[in-house]
Amino acid sequence: MQNSPSEDKTPVVGSSSSPPVGGLCFSDGRRKVDYVLVSHQRRRGSIRSFVSTSVSHDRLSIVSNGNFPTSVGSDAAAGRGGGVPGGEVASVGEVFMEMGGAAGNELTEPADHEMHLIRQEFEASLLEAGLEIERDRELKTHGPSFTRIHAPWPVLCREAEFLRIKVPTKASYELKEESGFGSTMSTVWRKMNQPFQPKVPHQDQERTKFLTHCFSRDKLHLYNIPSKDTFFDNATRGRIVYEILRRTVCVRTCQTIGISTLIAKGVYDAAFPLHDGDYKVLGQLEERSDRQVLNDEWARYSAFYKYQPIDLVRKYFGEKIGLYFAWLGVYTQLLIPASIVGIIVFGYGVATVDTNVPSLEMCDERLNFTMCPLCDGACDFWQLSTACGTARASHLFDNPATVFFAIFMSLWAVLFLEHWKRRQISLSFSWDLTGIEDDEEHPRPKYETILLQKRQRKQKNKKKKKKKNEPEKQEDGTVTGKDRWRQKLLSAMAAGIPAAIEKLTWKDRLPGYFINVSSILFMFGLTFSAVFGVIIYRITVSALMAMSPDPETKSNVRVTVTATAVIINLVVILILDEIYGAVALWLTELEIPKTETHFEERLILKAFLLKFMNAYAPIFYVAFFKGRFAGRPGNYVYVFNDYRMEECAPGGCLIELCIQLSIIMLGKQLIQNNIFEIGIPKLKKLVRAIKDKGSAEKEMEEERPPQQWNLDYALAPFEGLTPEYMEMIIQFGFVSLFVASFPLAPLFALLNNVIEIRLDAKKFVTELRRPVAVRAKDIGIWYNILSGMGKFSVIINAFVISFTSDFIPRLVYQYMFSQTGTMHGFIDHTLSYFNVSNFKPGTAPQNLEQGDITVCRYKDYREPPWSPDAYTFSKQYWCVLAARLAFVILFQNLVMFLSLVVAWGIPDVPKTIVEQFKREKKLLVDVFLREEKEKFQLIQSLFSKDATLHPGTHPLHPGQGLPLPGRYNTLPPGPTQGSAGDGGGPRARCRAASFSQFSRNIPPSPRSENENSRHTAV
Repeated sequence: MQNSPSEDKTPVVGSSSSPPVGGLCFSDGRRKVDYVLVSHQRRRGSIRSFVSTSVSHDRLSIVSNGNFPTSVGSDAAAGRGGGVPGGEVASVGEVFMEMGGAAGNELTEPADHEMHLIRQEFEASLLEAGLEIERDRELKTHGPSFTRIHAPWPVLCREAEFLRIKVPTKASYELKEESGFGSTMSTVWRKMNQPFQPKVPHQDQERTKFLTHCFSRDKLHLYNIPSKDTFFDNATRGRIVYEILRRTVCVRTCQTIGISTLIAKGVYDAAFPLHDGDYKVLGQLEERSDRQVLNDEWARYSAFYKYQPIDLVRKYFGEKIGLYFAWLGVYTQLLIPASIVGIIVFGYGVATVDTNVPSLEMCDERLNFTMCPLCDGACDFWQLSTACGTARASHLFDNPATVFFAIFMSLWAVLFLEHWKRRQISLSFSWDLTGIEDDEEHPRPKYETILLQKRQRKQKNKKKKKKKNEPEKQEDGTVTGKDRWRQKLLSAMAAGIPAAIEKLTWKDRLPGYFINVSSILFMFGLTFSAVFGVIIYRITVSALMAMSPDPETKSNVRVTVTATAVIINLVVILILDEIYGAVALWLTELEIPKTETHFEERLILKAFLLKFMNAYAPIFYVAFFKGRFAGRPGNYVYVFNDYRMEECAPGGCLIELCIQLSIIMLGKQLIQNNIFEIGIPKLKKLVRAIKDKGSAEKEMEEERPPQQWNLDYALAPFEGLTPEYMEMIIQFGFVSLFVASFPLAPLFALLNNVIEIRLDAKKFVTELRRPVAVRAKDIGIWYNILSGMGKFSVIINAFVISFTSDFIPRLVYQYMFSQTGTMHGFIDHTLSYFNVSNFKPGTAPQNLEQGDITVCRYKDYREPPWSPDAYTFSKQYWCVLAARLAFVILFQNLVMFLSLVVAWGIPDVPKTIVEQFKREKKLLVDVFLREEKEKFQLIQSLFSKDATLHPGTHPLHPGQGLPLPGRYNTLPPGPTQGSAGDGGGPRARCRAASFSQFSRNIPPSPRSENENSRHTAV
C-alpha cells in the first residue's frame, strides 16, 4: 500500500453546498470526520494595501515573506482555483490577506490577523503530518467556523504503532466453561441475571476471545481487518488525531506546542471529536449507533435496575471514563449489603426501644430527677422525664448493635477496596491495558508561557552583561590581541558546551508555594470561623428562646435550635464548597505544574483537603467537642463573658450527631444533584440559547439540516472527572467515618447512587461534548484517598463509640457498679448532685416554678457537695475514661487485624485471569513461531530455487549463512547474495507484512540495499 507523493500530500478541501445528512463525514460522504476544530469569526473585511480588486467569496490566500510555503497554502492544489487574482505575483516581504465579504472594507483587528496566521501555520503542519482537512466554502462574517479533520489509513497505522495500541488478531480461543456443579450454578445465575442485563449488540460473543497485540505495520497479515474504515473505532481514531494535535508545533508565528496551548491563547475556541450521530433512535433498533444504545440502555432512569454496559462505555468514551463508571458500579453494588445490615441494626433499635432500661428510667416521672437550669437566670429547674422523646430516639442509633455495625463497616471498606482491585485488574485484562506505558505528556500552556518568560529574562540579562563586559577597544575600534584571544577562547568553549535544558525550579515556584500554604491556612480558619459562628447562633438563640414567656416555645428550644443550626451549616457548606473548588483551581495554577497529570493530582489533593474540612468540621465538633468544655453548675465556661457553652442533650450527643450527619448528607446529595448538576447546566444552556438565538436562526435558514459539529459545539465542554469523584469520595466519608451514629447512611447513599449513575450517564451521552478517549490503568490518586479514609474511619468509629455514645459507661456500670448486674439505676449513676446555694450571684433561676429546691442534678461523674472533695471528678469518671481508652485501642487493633486477614484472604488477581493471561501468552508465542517458521521455509525454498537456476553457486543448508528467524533486516552479504559477476542473486525482503517481493529477482544496487534496510510504509 505504498502511496504516491501526490496522494500523501492531501490538500485542504472545501465542503460542498449540500453536505451529507448527519454531518459525520466529509462532503464526499466517505471520509469520516475524526476531529473538529472551532474558531470564532469576528467581523471580517479585506486587508490589502495596494490592490483594490475584489476576490471570490470562498477564497482565502496568504502570501508571506517565506513564512508559509506556497505548496501548503496553494488553493490550486485544492482544486479551488487559486493564486493571486489577475495573475499578480507577490513580491518577497509582501503580506496580504484576502477574505470574502464584498460588503465591507472594514479592517480586522491585528489580533485577529495574528490568530489567523497561527491557524494557517498549525493547519499546514497538520497537513504535513498526513491529516486531511475540510473547511466550509461559505465564509461567515461572524460566529463559529469549523475545521474538520480526517485521519487516512496510513496515518492511523503509523500513529497506532507509535502509541502501541493493542488490536485483535485473527487468532482466537474459546473461554473455558465450568463443569459439574459450578457450571449448573453459573447457568442458573445467568438466567436469574438475564432481566438485569442491558440489551447491547454482540454481547453474546463473550465466550470467544481474540488475541490482541500491539499494532505493527509489518504484521498486518496477523490482524483481522474486515474494513480499513472500521478497523479502528471512532474513539481510537479521535485519540490518534488528538495525539497529533497535541504534539504539533507552531514555530514561525508563535512558540507553542499542541492544540491545548492554542485554545488557551484563544486561537481556537474548542477542539473535540464528534458524537456518533443523534442519541435518539430514528430507524430500526438493529441499526442503532453506540450512542443510541448507551442512551436507551444506560442513560435512562427507567434502566436503574440494569447493570451498566461498561464495555460499551469504555469503547465509546475511553478507559478513564469507563473505569470511573465501573468503580461507581462496584461501590453502589457493595452498598446493598451495607444497607441491609444498617436496616437490621436500626430495626433492632426499634424493636428494643420499649425494653431499654435507661430510656425507661428517663421517661419514668416517679423517679423525679430535678435537673439544673439550662441557662443562667431566665431558665428554671426542669424534670428529666420531659426529655423522654430524645432518650427513646437516641436508643434507635445508640444500642449494642451499633458496635457490631461499626466493625462491619470498617471491614466493608476493606472488602470494597479489595473487590475493586480485583475488578480493576479484570477490566485491565479484558480491555488490554496490561503492560501499557504512561504516554509522554507535553507541558501545559501556562508552564510553557512562564518558561518562555524566564528564557526572555535570561536573554536580556545576558545581553546586558555582554554589553557591560565588552573588551576594551583601541581608538580605531579594533580589539587588542590579548582580548581577541580571550574572546575566541570563550566563544569556542561556549560552542562546545551543550545548552542546558530549561525548566522551572523551586525558586520559580516559591511565590506560588507561599501563597498556597497561606491560602489553605486561611481557608481552614474560614471553615472554623463558620462553625464557630453557628455555635454562637445556637447559644444565643437558645438563651433568647429560654427567656420567652410562651411555654410551648420553651419546650421546643432544643429541637428548634438544632434543626435551624444544621440547615445553616448545610447552606454554608454548599456555598464554601463552590468557593473552595475555585480556590483550589487557582492555587494549583500558581504552582505551575508541568503536565496535566501533575496538575490534576495537585488539584485533587487541594480540593479534597478543603472540601473534606468544610463538610466534616461541624460533624467533628458535635462528635468530639460539644459538651466537653461546658463546665459544671456554679463554674460554667462562658463565650464573650455572657453566653454559656452549649451542652449535649440529656440522651447524649449521639442523637445530635445523627441529626447533623443525616441532614448534611441528604441535603448535600439532593441539592447538588438536583440544582448544581441538573438545574445550573440547563440554566446555562438556556442563557446560551437565548444569546445565540438570532444567529442560530440565520444559520438554520442557510444550513439545513444542522450538522453534527454544530450540534456538538452547542453542548457543554467536558471538564474532567474530578467533580464526579469528589462527590462520591465525600459520600464515602459519610458512609464510613461516622456510620456508628447513623446506620441508615448506606441506604441513603445507595438510593442516591442509583440515581447518580443514570444522571451522570445522561449527562455524558446527551449534554456534554464527546471527550477524548484517554487510556488509564487505574483510578489514580483516588484509590489512595479511599484507602486512607478507610483506615481513618476505624479510628473515628472507635472514638465515636467510646466517647460520644453511652456504650462504654453502660458496660462499666453493668459489670463494675451495678448491685444486680443489670442496667437498673444507670441514670441515677450518671447524674451528679449540685447544691443550688453554690450558684454564682445572678446565675440562679429567678422564677422558681418547681418550689423549694436545694439540690439539682447534672450529667457528669463528680463528687457530691457533701464530699470533702466536692465537685471533683469521681472514681467512676476515671474508670469510665480508662475503659474508653482501652476500647479505642482494642477496637482499632481488632479491626486492623481483621482487615489484614480479609486483604490477605482475597487475592488481587483472580485465578481465571491468571490462567487466561498464561494461555494468551502461550498462544501468541505459537502464532509468532508459526510465522517465523513459514518465513524460514519460504526463504529456504527461494534460495533452493536460486541454486537450481545458478549451478555455480552452492545450495544453502539450514546451518549455512541463513538469517536468524525473526530478523527484519536484509540478508547479510556472503554466499546468500551471490557474487558481483553473476549478476546478483535475489534480494529477499524479510517482512512480515507480505511475501510478494520474493517472486522476482532484483539486481543488487545501493538503492535497493537502502530500500531493503528499512520498513516499507503502509
